[in-house]
Amino acid sequence: MDRHERSLKLVVDHSSTERRVCGLYLITDDGDRLLERVREALSGGVKIVQYRDKIRDYSDRVALGSELKWLCRQYGATFIVNDHVQLALELDADGVHLGQDDGDAVAARRMLGDKRIIGVSTHNLEEALAAQEAGADYVGLGAIFPTGSKDVPRTVGPQMVAQVKAQLRIPVVAIGGICRDNAGAVIDAGADAVAVISAILGAREPALAATEICLLFNRTAPFPRGKVLTVAGSDSCGGAGIQADLKTITLLGSYGASVITALTAQNTKGVSAIHAPPASFVAQQLEAVLTDLQIDVVKVGMLFSADIALALAQALQSYQLRMLVLDPVMTAKGGTELLAKVALNSMKQRLIPACYLFTPNVPEAERITGMEIYDEEGMERATRKLHLMGARNVLLKGGHLTGGTVTDILFDGTTYHRFSAPRTLTRNSHGTGCTLASAISAYLAQGEPLPVAVQKGKKFVTAALRLAQPLGKGHGPVNHFLAAREQAGQSIENQE
Repeated sequence: MDRHERSLKLVVDHSSTERRVCGLYLITDDGDRLLERVREALSGGVKIVQYRDKIRDYSDRVALGSELKWLCRQYGATFIVNDHVQLALELDADGVHLGQDDGDAVAARRMLGDKRIIGVSTHNLEEALAAQEAGADYVGLGAIFPTGSKDVPRTVGPQMVAQVKAQLRIPVVAIGGICRDNAGAVIDAGADAVAVISAILGAREPALAATEICLLFNRTAPFPRGKVLTVAGSDSCGGAGIQADLKTITLLGSYGASVITALTAQNTKGVSAIHAPPASFVAQQLEAVLTDLQIDVVKVGMLFSADIALALAQALQSYQLRMLVLDPVMTAKGGTELLAKVALNSMKQRLIPACYLFTPNVPEAERITGMEIYDEEGMERATRKLHLMGARNVLLKGGHLTGGTVTDILFDGTTYHRFSAPRTLTRNSHGTGCTLASAISAYLAQGEPLPVAVQKGKKFVTAALRLAQPLGKGHGPVNHFLAAREQAGQSIENQE
């Protein structure tokens, strides 16, 4: 059983009196390449597929429905038929979903028996309670937000989810206009599942879009919340690399695992020696972690050699790890090269196209793109070029530019987001890049959408710089501990 089969367990427990429906619920559309897109979405974590078809004749629905059911079986997902009880029986589906005007739950139960699931669309508490009384196993509630899939007289918002969830004994599936950036509020309100159509099936990469939304469900998990794997070098001084990553991940509330790509002899004054293990040993570390832990986000720092970069790229492909935060560590604070020139080519060819978020600073972006960057306009141009190199999202950090404000720019291929903070004048800035990338990774693993994860990560590293205390004789480290306390809203009056 591979990683995805372990993570895509059947969401309906027929041995329980309360059949559980939870996670990411996909409703099909009428577009081309449906089977291919659904397969991709399933690989990204979809747990329930509802086959909705208003255009095909019955025989074609049976044929397409059979293939969709087969796909669901391959990924351990639940297969639901929309509105048509007879079709659900013929396809031996796991259940049927009924609209308010498309069937009766009591009659459907008589036809389907006790072993299949019945869901009912509702728009308010009264309809939801009636559906529960009629024997529904779950209710679909919406439209939560405005949606382009159908005309709705009004939306009910997350507040209706909370109201209905408080009164029902059965699961609530929220539907209508839900996407990565607003689903968190719906999950916080108590939704057991979120139903989507275009946010996944209309995405350029349905698997990645599904993974993004699936991660949002971690926001309700107990702490440590989410698992982050850091692949980076070891800093014997403790301010950067694996040490900074694990401090950040742990202090912010996630679980951190590690793969060490290099050992460095360094202190606050610089790096005096580097010892890199064979790439085969890095591959063994990756295999040991990834065959045991279900990693949510991979954060990558120092890679050192092309062979190590290749070993990582192969592992990412083998385990279908999509949430990769790539921080291109190239040079230490003292100027020591931490990435061989040939390894840079491997990064460009294999890792940048595989990453979810790429987080270079200005000198690193200049080296990778061949551009010169003097201002925010130049940063924008560089993010576009890096996006064209394959990075899904680019966060270009502006700390190396001049001015009293430090602005980082996030580009997703369409929209620019700016994150600004006052510049902190300090020598104690060792590990800022590692810390920011790790903080973003932790927040992603905890169920924050990307713009929120970046915003929180930026706030954390800004505080870590401001609260940094002198350590050593060179560039001291940032203050992870006090920054985490401040982030959590705890008093630090007696700690400074």
